[in-house]
Amino acid sequence: MALITVYYDGSCPLCRKEIAFYQRCKGADRIDWTDVSAAGALGPEDGLTCQAAMARFHVRGPDDHLYSGAQAFVKLWLALPAWRWLGLCCTNRPMLWCLERLYVGFLKIRPAIQRRFR
Repeated sequence: MALITVYYDGSCPLCRKEIAFYQRCKGADRIDWTDVSAAGALGPEDGLTCQAAMARFHVRGPDDHLYSGAQAFVKLWLALPAWRWLGLCCTNRPMLWCLERLYVGFLKIRPAIQRRFR
């Protein structure tokens, strides 16, 4: 049984590289990796549209709650033993707030970064 489900944009070269990195980590075999750019990857049971999933990083936690942005990264880090320390450091509100601001800033420049990876 998977700890979490990670929804990622497999059509984005930057996202593919990042996810491939995490998939090589110990514990990654206990995570469901869902490429939302694949036809039919998302169903109504996911509670997530393809457009929303491609716009921001999403993770379904062990509690079946859908997390987005910084909270989603924290859930991923907590599920990977080598990254658990970072997840634990980032679970408090001030850190989550800072991470979310950084993530929103990154999303604004992501298209330019993606062009460099194509």
